[in-house]
Amino acid sequence: MSAPYAAPFAAEDDVPRVLDRREGPYGEVVLRRHGGLLQIIANGTFLMDTSDGRSERLLIDLARDALGGRKEPGVLIGGLGVGFSLAHASADPAWGRITVVEREPAVIDWHTKGQAPPLAGISGAALADPRTEVVRADLLEHLRTTTATYDALCLDIDNGPDWTVTEDNGVLYAPTGLAACAARLTVGGVLAVWSARPSAAFEGTLRKCGFRAVRTEEIPVARGVPDVVHLAVKAA
Repeated sequence: MSAPYAAPFAAEDDVPRVLDRREGPYGEVVLRRHGGLLQIIANGTFLMDTSDGRSERLLIDLARDALGGRKEPGVLIGGLGVGFSLAHASADPAWGRITVVEREPAVIDWHTKGQAPPLAGISGAALADPRTEVVRADLLEHLRTTTATYDALCLDIDNGPDWTVTEDNGVLYAPTGLAACAARLTVGGVLAVWSARPSAAFEGTLRKCGFRAVRTEEIPVARGVPDVVHLAVKAA
């Protein structure tokens, strides 16, 4: 398991410092440094930082384990973020093809552009992995247009089904979005969805959409409501 990443600390970083601010296709996205951490802010709302990554790594591991030892399964990771999920999947030789879908050009640039991309310390080795492909696209659009199938979909989009920063992300967690997910999963394939809070309503929607073995794994946090990973299996 990879260690949490923290950028080098400097005294002047006690106050959050904006490294890049852009108006993207879905609103404003900001990368800033606060102490030794890098943070991504979308439309004024905190999304993620480089402080831990336990829940992002667990997202990948739970999906793999639920596949029951399937040989070289292909995984789609929805959302590049700070890169924890991608880095963890790439560090695991059990995975086959690794596809990352990210719709924000700025987020991809923070991993890939310039002499020293600010997030390359997390994702650099994974992006160089020949199994890895990064697709710049809206996730739902990709699911609806690609002919590829995946053994696992590991989705870390927005803050989860009950708290979306970008309004149209809610469609992903609705029956139409889950149908698109199911269409791209192999039989017995696993849908793993990260969320900033548990959602009994989302569990119910998964069941109504025909998924089986629906369950929720909690990730303890220091304060407040635990992060969770919702898991479901595509029925035959």
